[in-house]
Formats: sequence, structure tokens, C-alpha cells
Amino acid sequence: METGMTRRRQWIGLAVAVGALLVVLLLFVLLARIEKGPDPETVAATSLEAMQAQNRLVPFSARFVSVVSSRQRRLGLFEAERTLILPGTVRYELDLSKLDARDLDWDAATRTMRVTLPPIELAGPEVDLAGAREYGEGGLLAAVTDAEEILDASNRKAAVADLRKQASGGVPMRLARDAARDAVETNFLLPLRAAGIDDVTVDARFADEGDPSTERLDVSTSYRDAMAEARRRRAARGE
Repeated sequence: METGMTRRRQWIGLAVAVGALLVVLLLFVLLARIEKGPDPETVAATSLEAMQAQNRLVPFSARFVSVVSSRQRRLGLFEAERTLILPGTVRYELDLSKLDARDLDWDAATRTMRVTLPPIELAGPEVDLAGAREYGEGGLLAAVTDAEEILDASNRKAAVADLRKQASGGVPMRLARDAARDAVETNFLLPLRAAGIDDVTVDARFADEGDPSTERLDVSTSYRDAMAEARRRRAARGE
């Protein structure tokens, strides 16, 4: 009986020692993680999941006005003309569900998180019917035919197409892409800052944009160098 109790005490003591060792190891791991600090890649991955759940981001919107005219002539004598002024708003969206882990590239050397963005998508236009204005007279042709309805339908179709064309122009697309980059960089930076990681840069770029580190520097010739080169060439010709 005494031998059994002794063995039980030994097993209990061993279990307590092993448990204490595990606690020490766990504390050591926790302290090591605290000293190392949070992992930027882990924080970025969490931010990515949150952005994917958001689904779509609208970083920019713009309002445009289209002015179109249509004319119809019949029998060479009768003519009708209509003009439509149609304002509309276009949204510039990012489909965040298209972002995945492959679009994140962590550069430990420069402490930079690079994000490759999906293309900007146009939504709309949402036409402002209350602000629309139609002008023109059909005269006799409009009175005896459906020319006015045909011209109005043609104008509406052309105006919507024109609004989208304006929205796809270089200036609004550049503004939308700038806004999208800023929004995505902020969405990644804020969680990093909240985790106490202040020495990280986020660089969001579209797939058709080059790496800023490989972009060609300005090597244009200065005025002084150009004049010196001109004098050298004149001297070589004996002028």
C-alpha cells in the first residue's frame, strides 16, 4: 500500500514537473512573439479577407453631361431635328472579390507590401431624368409621322453611350485609379498601424503599371549640355 502511494506521488510529481515545463515553454514562445512583434503578412492577410467580404469598392464617381442631336429627313422635303441634354453619374468600382493572396507581395528588405489591383470597372451611367432637356421642332413631319419618337429614342441611346465614353476618358480614369490606389493602401495601412507596425509601406498598383523601382529616370539633356554638343559638332565640321 505504501509502495503504491509512493509511486502515485512520483507520477503526480512528474506530471506537475512536465506541466510546469510546458507552461515555461509556452511563456517563452509568447514572450518571443511579443518581442518579435506582429507579423505584417498575417495582418495583411486578415485585411485582405475583410476587403474581399466588402465585395465592391467605389473609390470615385463623376458627373458628366451629354449633348446629342438627331435629324431625320423624308421625301427630301420634310425634316425634323431634336436635341437632348442629358446629365448622368458614373461610378468607378473595384471588384475586391478578385483580390487574392497572389496579389500580395511582401518585400522584407524594403518593408513594403505591394498590392496588385484588379481593373477599374464602370457602373452606370445613372441618368438624371429630372435634369434632362429636349429641344427642337418636328414641324409637319413630326405631326404626321413618328419621327419625333424615333429621334428621342435615338438621342437617349446616343447620350448614354456618350456618357460612358466621357467616363472612360484619360482624365477621369486617372483620377479614379489614383483614388482606388489611395483607398486600398489606406485599408491595408490602418490595420498595420493598429497592430503597432509603423515602419511598413503599402504600394498599390494596377497590373498594367510598371514597378516604380524599374521606371526609367529622366535623362533629358540640359540646355548647357545641348549647347556644348552643338559647339563640338560645329568644331568637328570646321565651322
